Amino acid sequence: MKITRRSLLAGSGALALTARATFAATPTKTTAPDLFVGTGGHGHTYPGATLPFGMVQLSPDTDVERWDACSGYHRTDTSIMGFSHTHLSGTGIGDMLDVLVVPTRGKVQLVPGTLADPDAGYRQRFTAEHAEPGYYRVTLESGVRAELTATERTGIQRHVFPAGAGHILVDLSHLILDKWDHGVLIDDASLNLDTTGMLTGSRRVFRWAKGRRIHFAMQLSRKPDRIVFYGDGDAPQPAGAKGVAGKRVKAVLHYDDAGAAPIVIRTGISAVDVAGARANLAAEARHWDFDRYRADATKSWAPALEAVRVEGGTPAQRTIMASALYHAQLAPTLFSDVDGRYVGLDRQVHSVTGKDRAYSSYSMWDTYRALHPLLTLIEPQRTAELVGDLIRQTQQSPYGPPVWPLQGVETGCMIGWHSVSVMAEARAKGVPANYAAAWPNVRRRSFDFAMPNLDNSLGIKPYDTMGYIPADTVFESVSRTLEYAYDDYASAHLADAAGATAEAARLRKRSGNWRNVFDASIGFARPRLADGTWTTPYDPIALGHASKWRDYTESNGWQATFLNQHDVYGLIAAMGGDAKFEAKLDGLFNAPSTLPKDAPPDISGLVGQYAHGNEPSHHVAYMYAYCGAAWKTQAMVRRLLTEMYKDDPDGIIGNDDCGQMSAWFVLSALGLYPVDPVSANYVLGGPLFDRAEMRVGAGKTLVVEARGNGPDRPYVQAVTWNGRPWTKSWIAHADIVRGGRLVFEMDATPNRDFGRAPADRPPATTGVSR
Repeated sequence: MKITRRSLLAGSGALALTARATFAATPTKTTAPDLFVGTGGHGHTYPGATLPFGMVQLSPDTDVERWDACSGYHRTDTSIMGFSHTHLSGTGIGDMLDVLVVPTRGKVQLVPGTLADPDAGYRQRFTAEHAEPGYYRVTLESGVRAELTATERTGIQRHVFPAGAGHILVDLSHLILDKWDHGVLIDDASLNLDTTGMLTGSRRVFRWAKGRRIHFAMQLSRKPDRIVFYGDGDAPQPAGAKGVAGKRVKAVLHYDDAGAAPIVIRTGISAVDVAGARANLAAEARHWDFDRYRADATKSWAPALEAVRVEGGTPAQRTIMASALYHAQLAPTLFSDVDGRYVGLDRQVHSVTGKDRAYSSYSMWDTYRALHPLLTLIEPQRTAELVGDLIRQTQQSPYGPPVWPLQGVETGCMIGWHSVSVMAEARAKGVPANYAAAWPNVRRRSFDFAMPNLDNSLGIKPYDTMGYIPADTVFESVSRTLEYAYDDYASAHLADAAGATAEAARLRKRSGNWRNVFDASIGFARPRLADGTWTTPYDPIALGHASKWRDYTESNGWQATFLNQHDVYGLIAAMGGDAKFEAKLDGLFNAPSTLPKDAPPDISGLVGQYAHGNEPSHHVAYMYAYCGAAWKTQAMVRRLLTEMYKDDPDGIIGNDDCGQMSAWFVLSALGLYPVDPVSANYVLGGPLFDRAEMRVGAGKTLVVEARGNGPDRPYVQAVTWNGRPWTKSWIAHADIVRGGRLVFEMDATPNRDFGRAPADRPPATTGVSR
């Protein structure tokens, strides 16, 4: 991500507002998403074809090496390698990109070439690129018009060649380098042609999810005139060979007259085995009519895109909303085959039955904050599936609650084990599940210090015995202490579900460990050494107390100080009361937007030292409501909505992280945000649109109106809920899901009394201080 966007820094006072946009005179309820939003800059999204939460993400690959192509695609790239069947949306690490298909003409080339020199390989320049939910189209320089669509578990391609010969390359080795780990990327791969003409294959990949396996089964509408297989070193196999095995395997399907008729390709995938891929293909791809598949994909997306409908705002803002809603429903991704089989985090094959499903691509360090809360509103049934899946994964994992599971592999990425927040939030909101079943392994992660550790859980023993993680023994010690404390708070809810009363109390007490890295004398979260002393010197902009030793995770002292989501009133008290807390927030938003030279690019989208481009800051603008200054929340949220998102490829200020950045926009544009998701409450901000309707399940609808709204009118004068005055600066999930009408009266000047009374502020979390 980029460190800053200069245009955001001019006049970066805490309450500065943008008046560039004007609201449309004629509102509309339906706006198409722009799938290229987030594909430029550092958004890391992809434009290809998939279904909501689908297993297949069939999309073009333009690069597999640099950070800004973590999704396999970047809008600034000028050539395409081909089309692969799996992609990650918005992540900060790259993986997937399985089963690359390259339709082309001319000389057979077996290496992709480079962005700088596409002619050195099979890369192709392109024109006429188009994308919409469930469909992608592009014209390649070879003259091939390529079209992509998908079912849940299969990718469907249609390639129209010019007259004459052409060929289709299937490459299982196009991951050129691993710049992250410099290790072997693929150690086992195979391709096989059966007697029916079906091409099957497998590979084991060591990139981010180390050792994950992918299998596929592919059928073509036209039989090729011949197939040539290539093994390691691109060695051609003997004529008539029916397959190849090795580390870097490929097949070229030749057509003497490729342009005689369109070539449709149907490909099923599975993480379990080739039989699973065959079964997925047989179940979901039963005909050759590409246009029918495309129409079905469009139909599948329709209800997802209608979950939130808005009126007012600018055309650009409506496009941003539609695009954010689209991106918020790409992940987690389906992971179980049609027969219910999937690979668990113990690397064993398991099965789900009935309506249960397994999922992958949980970016929970990011998505527990807003993406999962959004799904509890617009996708309650999907939420039940996800929570049931997380409970099973918790039971199966040798490491306890899932952290960042990808394709049956626990990557352990980031810190903490925030799946406990997703499960505890769902329990608090009444989502039915067997939460007690998760408790034994949650307990192990919390209290069994001999349990295997990944990087995400380092330092848990001193955290328990000393009350904090010493900065001279474990890196990122301050962020770990703060995030482990939140996970303790969430885990206590799961202990309650299991009737583990004493352990729930122990966890709630331990969730106060955030205090042990908060230095009240300076008002910052600060690294502390094993002997109990604070590190010196201290600079809240710095990342660590020693060279190459970071004390914070993708943040610094300014940002980490406000990481406390579950005990905001305790933090207010530790800072000296409401006035000092409010001043500290003002200081955050007004501080110089400077960072050390070694700051990671994830700290981006700066307003002062607030960093909207990364998740630790996402709840902070809403914290004003806790000290009775809700009007400052309203102003800052409006600023973030209008400055941090655009309707162009560079339209997301940081990595979208499986929909978290997008979910923040959706909820905040509706005037709601879950500072603490487990509390099952939403803090009110101010709506961006004149009117919005959100589907909240069971046939219920939440209507949000912003009367007197405008780009220079971000302040809430008064609120009514179902026609009655609402003086609180928050609202409960239980109220929202019953449906109703939430009306905000907006103005250009703040009503400083709204939400000011202590009784009208967000409630304290059970078991922690107010």
